[in-house]
Amino acid sequence: MDSIALRTRFLLAETARLAAAHGRAADAVTLIGVSKTHPAGSILEAVDAGLRHVGESYVQEALDKIASLPGLPVVWHFVGRLQANKTAAVAANFDWVHAVDRLRIAERLNGQRPAGKAPLQCCIEVNLSGEQSKGGVSPEELPALASAMAALPRLQLRGLMALPAPTEDPALQREPFARLRGLLESLRGEHPQLDTLSMGMSGDMDAAIAEGATLVRIGTALFGPRVPRQALPGSEHE
Repeated sequence: MDSIALRTRFLLAETARLAAAHGRAADAVTLIGVSKTHPAGSILEAVDAGLRHVGESYVQEALDKIASLPGLPVVWHFVGRLQANKTAAVAANFDWVHAVDRLRIAERLNGQRPAGKAPLQCCIEVNLSGEQSKGGVSPEELPALASAMAALPRLQLRGLMALPAPTEDPALQREPFARLRGLLESLRGEHPQLDTLSMGMSGDMDAAIAEGATLVRIGTALFGPRVPRQALPGSEHE
């Protein structure tokens, strides 16, 4: 498969196939094409092939693409770690934020979400391994953050997100995804509206879907290897 269009069609079909193979509805899982470091033209090719959800990790790069693609029929997801000085731009331009990991960020997003827009759909990132180098709230701190976010009127808390350590062992891949699913189920007693597990990428989407992923974030398998950021016009480090 040597084109983005062909890879998009394949991955959309594969997402549905894997969901059905694990006893779920074929439309239970949404494919997010993560286009960070790839140009706007790559997004257009994927959208023409059926992609309807696009993920970005770098704020300024994403804003440039969004501005260059007005009216594109997609849902925009911010999937990177969000700094406080970038919250206004994300609140104004995205539909989803996947990696909220502290109340300060949630409060800023809530306050900066334009009144004319629907509430910003949010997931809490959970640090399942306790690694200091990774973002995410600890499982112990999760209930308090969820309750605080659920009270913010311009946000809609939808579920949880995680980035487990990579492994090629399918059994080891499933373990952290099962833990995240368990955390979501435990939160539903107080927050029955929670319905989203953002987990799984190019190398572990099968394991994630098996454990209940509703959003999978696919970059390399769809758009190809990342382009060096300095090669993109207008890119900047964030």
